[in-house]
Amino acid sequence: MPSVRHLTRPFLSVFLALTSISAISTCAYGQTAPPYASEVDDIANKALAASGVPSASVAIVKDGKLAYVHAYGKASIDPPRAAEPAMRYSIGSISKQFTAAAILLLAEDGKLSLNDHVSKFVPGLTRGDEVTIRQILSHTSGYQDYWPQDYVPPFMLNQVNAQKILDIWAHKQLDFDPGTKWQYSNTNFVIAGLIVEKAGKMPFLDFLMQRIFKPLGMTSVLNIDQSKLTESDPTGYFRFALGPPRVAPKEGKGWLFAAGELAMTAEDLEKWNISILKQSLLKPESYKELETEILLKNGSSTGYALGIAVGKANGHRVLRHGGEVSGFTSTSAILPDDGMAVVVLTNQDAIDASGQIARGIVMRLLQLSQPADAKEDVTVKALMEGLAAGKLDHSLFSDNGNAYFSETALADYKSSLAPLGVLQGVQQTATGSRGGMTFRNYTAHYSSKTLNISIYELSDGKIEQFIVTSQD
Repeated sequence: MPSVRHLTRPFLSVFLALTSISAISTCAYGQTAPPYASEVDDIANKALAASGVPSASVAIVKDGKLAYVHAYGKASIDPPRAAEPAMRYSIGSISKQFTAAAILLLAEDGKLSLNDHVSKFVPGLTRGDEVTIRQILSHTSGYQDYWPQDYVPPFMLNQVNAQKILDIWAHKQLDFDPGTKWQYSNTNFVIAGLIVEKAGKMPFLDFLMQRIFKPLGMTSVLNIDQSKLTESDPTGYFRFALGPPRVAPKEGKGWLFAAGELAMTAEDLEKWNISILKQSLLKPESYKELETEILLKNGSSTGYALGIAVGKANGHRVLRHGGEVSGFTSTSAILPDDGMAVVVLTNQDAIDASGQIARGIVMRLLQLSQPADAKEDVTVKALMEGLAAGKLDHSLFSDNGNAYFSETALADYKSSLAPLGVLQGVQQTATGSRGGMTFRNYTAHYSSKTLNISIYELSDGKIEQFIVTSQD
């Protein structure tokens, strides 16, 4: 996850019931609502209604300026509270952009180089004399991801520190030779955070506050790695399949360090995006480093730069990242050549409502059509049909996977899947590698609904993750 879990899911491919409470909105600096406001509201409200996600906070930048800020739905279900634009949401792996920016600021200060080996600052890591700072920021290092799951494994409820994470995940054999593959890994950014502390000679969050947040006027930022969101902020939720929303567990302290530790308002995140559009904080050469795609040693594309994914959507250059921590998912997309940026923050994990809303808004602003997807596949049909009957073959799952499928989870899966009737088909839409596991994504089609299925499989074939969420 931020997708630390996430700390991201692929998103450029995305680009190519809770009632929605009356939306609370603000228009930047007292301006009149833009002409597309009602369409944005419709996109967000429909996505929340279809997915069951409690709330979303949306901010839009047009022509390099904040143009629209709007909140939808419920920040809390019990007691009921309406979402408001001033509320902070956890942004998960979008935090990685700030870690990369901190490294670039230290490079500007002459304290380090992107080509330095990580062993210069963090000794003892596997092949640390070969892996460069550039490779950890671009996920081409080979260090294994410590949190690829879209749920909180039991061990992550306990407190940890950065060094302990590295002792377990960065002292083992690399998943591949440095620079030869791209594989998302939160472990990389734990290393980067320690490098910031060593080179910057201060705690990681203090550096971000002094060099990034204060200069940009980002006053709402909170470090959720050490503190919970307040009672005036949204509550984070999760679901077992289409079951009722349940309050998400909080990760133990230390697990989000430098990889997914930040919470803020959508408006404050747009202040960062505006600084990228205007290149107002870093030097021009640093922005070039931040936004330039890293190629593998064989010249292959990665679609990723430094802490941010890069690519094009219908000919428009896009810088984007998704984020996920327990109870929250987020999407930030910047179109530098169009002077545009969209931020969507939501308070439910393991579901891509934020990406769907962001995609819809960008497509509307650019007047583009939605992309098509999916290849036919039926490999997970039996598991889906078993869950609809309240049954699961536990021998197919890892210890963590079985811990996820508690009695409560199985009851929610059965009660929410059985009413959908006959499963008409399953289509695989994506595959990849992460955390030493194989990732596969599917859509499951019923007569009245389409679901999303996210699977992680260990090298021994055991299923570490099988999460079902609503897609429409």
